[in-house]
Amino acid sequence: MISVRDFSKAIRSTFILWIITAVIYPLLILLFGQLIVPFQANGSLIKNDQGNIIGSSLIGQPFQSDKYFWSRASTIDYSTGENAGNTGVSGASNLAPSNPDLVTNIQTEITKLQQANINPTADLVYTSGSGLDPHISIESAQNQINRVATARNLDPNKVELLINKATEGRFLGVFGEPCVNVLKLNIELNKL
Repeated sequence: MISVRDFSKAIRSTFILWIITAVIYPLLILLFGQLIVPFQANGSLIKNDQGNIIGSSLIGQPFQSDKYFWSRASTIDYSTGENAGNTGVSGASNLAPSNPDLVTNIQTEITKLQQANINPTADLVYTSGSGLDPHISIESAQNQINRVATARNLDPNKVELLINKATEGRFLGVFGEPCVNVLKLNIELNKL
């Protein structure tokens, strides 16, 4: 049988654990984020020269014009169109390799790229698991140089230098592959 003393001890232990996990720990994480890594803690938001938010370096955006580098395909259209206004919308199509809709989607992307004289690469044809990936491979960016340079009347070498400037290395020097953040690249392109 539980004594009053044991019951009191259980209540105190629960309250102390609640204070540690629901109050102290979140406050420490909040302070760490705001003092040590405020840019990342606040969504890695990118602002223009007027101070207006134009995007996040963590979330892809659709670019359709020939004057811009195109992002990778997305099953959710980066929260535009039907999903406009929905925040946090993320996810893959979950279509099996044998699904005819997946084959149609892939073929559509390949055709679109070929019509624009872009050599299709995996990351321009296939969607990412989250549907929000802001990066493309260096090869995918290089395959778009001529289209962008022609549309903007720029020297292709100048555009290639921008790709090198926008290239992000491996995480911690080990994980992943070097890649290009499309939003940052297009912002630099607009500055020319």
